[in-house]
Amino acid sequence: MKVLVIGSGGREHAMVWKIAQSPLVEGVFCAPGNAGISGQATCVPLKVDDIDGLLDFALKEQIGLTVVGPELPLTLGVVDRFREAGLTIFGATRAAALIEGSKSFSKDLMAKYGVPTAAYGTFTDRDQAVAFIERQGAPIVVKADGLAAGKGVILAATVAEAIAAVESILCEGAFGSAGARVVVEEFLYGEEASFLAFTDGERIVPLASSQDHKAAYDGDTGPNTGGMGAYSPAPVVTPEIHDKIIAQVLKPTIAGMAAEGRPYSSILYAGLMIRDGELKVLEFNARFGDPETQPLLARLKSDIVPVLMACARGDLSGIELEWHDKAAVCVVMAAGGYPGEYARGQAIEGLEAAAAIDNLVVFHAGTTLRDGRVVTNGGRVLGVTGLGTTVAEAIDRAYLGVRAIDWKGVHYRNDIGRKALNR
Repeated sequence: MKVLVIGSGGREHAMVWKIAQSPLVEGVFCAPGNAGISGQATCVPLKVDDIDGLLDFALKEQIGLTVVGPELPLTLGVVDRFREAGLTIFGATRAAALIEGSKSFSKDLMAKYGVPTAAYGTFTDRDQAVAFIERQGAPIVVKADGLAAGKGVILAATVAEAIAAVESILCEGAFGSAGARVVVEEFLYGEEASFLAFTDGERIVPLASSQDHKAAYDGDTGPNTGGMGAYSPAPVVTPEIHDKIIAQVLKPTIAGMAAEGRPYSSILYAGLMIRDGELKVLEFNARFGDPETQPLLARLKSDIVPVLMACARGDLSGIELEWHDKAAVCVVMAAGGYPGEYARGQAIEGLEAAAAIDNLVVFHAGTTLRDGRVVTNGGRVLGVTGLGTTVAEAIDRAYLGVRAIDWKGVHYRNDIGRKALNR
């Protein structure tokens, strides 16, 4: 069959890379794709929010399976439109994607169905939000309610910082319509982990554990980003914690979504804070995480296409995942200045040298071709993913690849995966 992947980032490159390995697949398309993806799929110049264009293309090309990468087309109802046209598509429906599209909906859902999460308040009024912040004190977390490309979360160290964040989001429109409402939460201490699972609305097929690194700089300092690197497995997710996540988070959330008339059949991502054997949910995403997808798919032994098809058809019975007995570490190489202002069009050197390194895959995120050369075209540019028998070995392999690559202003963290070593 032919497969269409919607998106243009590192997550989508990892999906294309994995899907293309399936004997069930005769051709892969990606809309819009990037320079790296173009080596493994036919890139289609359609934007992820061009639902009409994507649907027309899938019908014309007789696409057997469409896989949605980013959150925006999900919240715009791409899955609903494709299914109405009789096409098989993997992703959350518009109603189900609200679990990511609105943080206030997600928090209210967790409160209603007993899913552990941080104490919170939701506000559209600046003065009410400020009064809540002054009562709670700092540190405290301020979030734009809607989609903000992973950048709508401010960890405020002081009350003044939190008030400034509220004013920036609510009054000054820093995140546009996504900031018409803010969620203010208690600050949680502990270690973060990412937990992804396929579900058909009833059955749950968990993926291996992973951990993202949101902060821009070493030591988890600096502004929040879409993610500066990830690794799998994450030792903070012990077997006991794994069972708690299934019982306390995934089962009640999936049952709650069904009870709310929003049945959830896709991949569900839970961002967690873990401390002293207890866990709380930071956020839900209605799609694969980026950059967690890169190390997860590098470790996945199973053919992913039958899993995606089963999930898209709403029946995961009999599906099990096999994993390579290796660790994987992905280091994101970003444009200088990200997540703020950054330059585009910088020529990338060393990609061929990195491609020659064993147990290393370079996934492209923000790249494009200009005059036959690969140049930067985004904030997060590459996800250099190394495999090893241990996390330490995978870290060494990933940074070997990172050191082979360069461009003007390149920025990356030097401590991706270190928390695993500390454990």
